Amino acid sequence: MRPRHPEIAPRLLSETDEQRQLRAVLRDLFGETSSPEDVRKYLAAPRGYDEALWVRLAGEIGVHGLAVPEEYGGSGFTFAELGVALEEAGRALCCAPLLPTVALAAHALLYSGDRAACERYLPRIADGALTATVAGFGDGEPGVTAERGSAGWVLRGRADFVLDGAGADLILVRAATPAGPRLLACEPDPGTCRRTPRRVLDETRRQALVEFRGAPATPVGAAEGAEDAVSATLDTGRAALAAEQVGGSGHALDATVEFVAQRHQFGRPIGSFQAVKHRLADVLVALEAARSASAYATACVAVAREQLPVAAGAAAVVCSETFRLATAEYVQLHGGIGFTWEHPAHLYVRRARGAEVLFGTADRHRARLAALTGLTLEPCSV
Repeated sequence: MRPRHPEIAPRLLSETDEQRQLRAVLRDLFGETSSPEDVRKYLAAPRGYDEALWVRLAGEIGVHGLAVPEEYGGSGFTFAELGVALEEAGRALCCAPLLPTVALAAHALLYSGDRAACERYLPRIADGALTATVAGFGDGEPGVTAERGSAGWVLRGRADFVLDGAGADLILVRAATPAGPRLLACEPDPGTCRRTPRRVLDETRRQALVEFRGAPATPVGAAEGAEDAVSATLDTGRAALAAEQVGGSGHALDATVEFVAQRHQFGRPIGSFQAVKHRLADVLVALEAARSASAYATACVAVAREQLPVAAGAAAVVCSETFRLATAEYVQLHGGIGFTWEHPAHLYVRRARGAEVLFGTADRHRARLAALTGLTLEPCSV
């Protein structure tokens, strides 16, 4: 059983000067390039995001390589710096596939311990030349099988609702083999891999059905370490998503506070009414809790991975519920305009609803946390 109170140095939960500078640079950049109007415009683009911004994030700021070791072409920082970038991306509702490429696929490669695969793919991820994602990383038996063909391994089967599945250049697949699940890398080709975009609630985060029809693939890492790598990748994804949710919640609160200070009823700002103050105070308290949970999960990814399952599960619950609350008040306290398609609030509501089930529901996270911490659930007696 893991310790219930893992030791993390308090300084690791506080923002450094470098991280504050990174946040300021990214907030300015996203303010210029990722307004709600920009988001709507690029939703109709072939890849669903601003590809020029993707190049700038990689080349000018080095976001893609923040948590990638220098030996693989990255900057050699930690997940804490990447967490800052993800939070700002979530605040601006950036549509670029940072979550699947930089948080999931890149860390799946690192966790696999396969130096050859890391040397082949991570430098291209770090410089923005390669987008990537993962497939079949859910619970239960994989929907994809891997078998040895005359020219090597091939994949057959399907994985649904794959993040950026229709456009990613590389897919890391958890596939079933006679010896058990293992991780394989596939560079999809239309002849052997059919990718069908799915219609989803949150259009800012594209997903797809990926069908493998004898697609060539290369094993990544050892077979016996595949499940541990997948589990660690999913927890890293939960920590990354929590950072995004904190950013989105922060935007929702700030935008609502600004609105209620300007909107007048009965000769005074509606923000001066006690009922409105109480509702916004509730969001602020929830947001501070979410920031703490996210910072703790981020620190665990960076320096205490053995504690990550608990930290990531807690962050997933707290940050999802905070984002739901913040976006609900974003709509409600904007009154009639908040319900319209023209207002950006609905984009954040959709992101919040989609994100809260992306890596499992809050109830599933709570059940997992209970198991990880040794808690038992007693049946209720009436």
